[in-house]
Amino acid sequence: MLQHDDGAAQVREIIDKAREIKPRPPNALLWPVMADEAYRGLAGEIVNTIKPASEADPVALLIQTLASVGNAIGRGPYYQVEGDRHGSNLYAVLVGETAKGRKGTSAGRIRQVMQVADPQWASERMHGGGLSSGEGLIWAVRDKITQLERRGKGAAAERVEVEIDPGVTDKRLYILESEFAGALAVMKRDGNTLSRVVRDGWDRGDLATLTKNSPARATGAHISIVGHITADELRRDLDRVSMANGYANRFLFAVVKRSKVLPFGGALGEAAICDLGRRTAAAIEAARNISRVMMTSVAKEDWRKVYPVLSEGEPGLLGAMIGRAEAQVIRLALIYALFDRCAEIDFGHLQAAIAVWEFCESSVRYIFGDALGDPIADEILRQLRAAKDGLTRTQVRDLFGRHRTADRIGLALSTLERSGKAKMVQRDSGGRPTEVWVATVGEE
Repeated sequence: MLQHDDGAAQVREIIDKAREIKPRPPNALLWPVMADEAYRGLAGEIVNTIKPASEADPVALLIQTLASVGNAIGRGPYYQVEGDRHGSNLYAVLVGETAKGRKGTSAGRIRQVMQVADPQWASERMHGGGLSSGEGLIWAVRDKITQLERRGKGAAAERVEVEIDPGVTDKRLYILESEFAGALAVMKRDGNTLSRVVRDGWDRGDLATLTKNSPARATGAHISIVGHITADELRRDLDRVSMANGYANRFLFAVVKRSKVLPFGGALGEAAICDLGRRTAAAIEAARNISRVMMTSVAKEDWRKVYPVLSEGEPGLLGAMIGRAEAQVIRLALIYALFDRCAEIDFGHLQAAIAVWEFCESSVRYIFGDALGDPIADEILRQLRAAKDGLTRTQVRDLFGRHRTADRIGLALSTLERSGKAKMVQRDSGGRPTEVWVATVGEE
């Protein structure tokens, strides 16, 4: 166990251990490994109790445990960062290499625990899918709706505010979107407000649209989203706009896979589920009596050391995808503290949160590699790496069936050249030199 007084080197060790740094060949990415520190406290006990009896990835169990409990707690506890309040609501996407990643299996196991811990939340505030429009999301957590009506006649007439919809009193909303690719496709439609409303839900919980025919608005909403998708779908459907506008970096992306093969399913006793559920209920109830959460003096000292690393940022697509590292760590640490029934974030909570975050950052690197976010440039780079002798400009153009203009192809090649991922060389062809493009990443 790392000690808090070992200084900056120990803090760096937390990050390096979580990243599971190992020698690797050029262009090869290893499957991320979650550091043991993430499986701490009751959250870790839930995962470790379920793990032997489930094909689900322990990472999927952990992420859905943190997200579920964080939502069930509600909007009460928060951590203040300047003018922003960070609550215990998380957005996360579980990414399987195939549809057999047992993402749904993990959700079902955690639902069993939550049905004991908070039956009302599990039956009324946990929704399967439905991310189709911003207006629909607002409606699920809407405030009371009123309108002015004219009462009386003549000079005695007056306008009276009349309730036309009672609204939703429980502002907690947990959305389990098993077809997250569908939600990504919806956001590409012109005029769809889902992306902006989802972003507002993570930031503030105050939701509204400017749509004339949608009078619903929501204040104080506590929204959590867990999506399931395959890596191919994510690479295909997460467009450049979503990456750049802050939608994507509000989500934790975690790669998951089937942990084991259980032909007859796993047997988890009812007593074990009830025990985990009752203990989770006690933690949730204690957390609801907490408002503002601070850091212990020990945690503050370590946060000062790790914060510059988390907030440093990176250029390009990767930088856009992981641009809220420090905020995500704070939210995770808050949930770990609340799980421990603590009103302060301590060193161990930060340690666990950093482990989860570094796994998620490594997952983004694993999923997207060194993609630039320009689909044409990324496709050209893939083909250049597969072409031993490179490709001429004509061959590059033919990759797209000549459905891309010469200017668009030229812009993509310039992007690759500026990023140092490809270069143009001239080769003798017996006459005029031929322009050939070759990949540079991984060159000896």
